[in-house]
Amino acid sequence: MFNFDDANKKSKEAVDTALKTYSETAKGFQAIAAEAAEYSKKSFQDAVTHFETLAGAKSFEVAFELQTSYVKSYYENLVSETTKLGEMYADLAKSAYKPYEAPIAAAVAKATKSAPAATSAAA
Repeated sequence: MFNFDDANKKSKEAVDTALKTYSETAKGFQAIAAEAAEYSKKSFQDAVTHFETLAGAKSFEVAFELQTSYVKSYYENLVSETTKLGEMYADLAKSAYKPYEAPIAAAVAKATKSAPAATSAAA
């Protein structure tokens, strides 16, 4: 028989879990946005400094060396930042899934347990 008290309790737990997950996800996206903004600001400042230095170069060779050094440094920083953001996104996905892990596992176990019974009954 259907128990309204149990249904109400499960519904409240589901809403609480969803709100908690939403809050943690929003915080995660805020951290990612802050990191991306900080990187953009630093990258822009580095570019301005580089072009000021490059404008003062006295020869083509010096300018070429400055440009080569800047591009190498920019690439290394970009790869590092991209890796960091990727890890932040992965951590965000893991934390968003974590509250649902146990209920989903329980539902799968329950479905798996009842599936053989239904299959043998049909045969």
